Amino acid sequence: MSDTEQVLGAMRTAGTPLNAGKVVELTGLDRKAVDKAMAELKKDGRIISPVRCFWAPAE
Repeated sequence: MSDTEQVLGAMRTAGTPLNAGKVVELTGLDRKAVDKAMAELKKDGRIISPVRCFWAPAE
């Protein structure tokens, strides 16, 4: 599973908007990998920010 899919999966499982630090805790990925995956997900429109600095799946 790619880092991007792991990040998106963690967000879906949590059911609440998460910041990058919480995604790192949930996935066990390196912070740089999470930041890169989140940037890709933002660019693709797959995650949205309902609250400043917190992200959730766009669906």
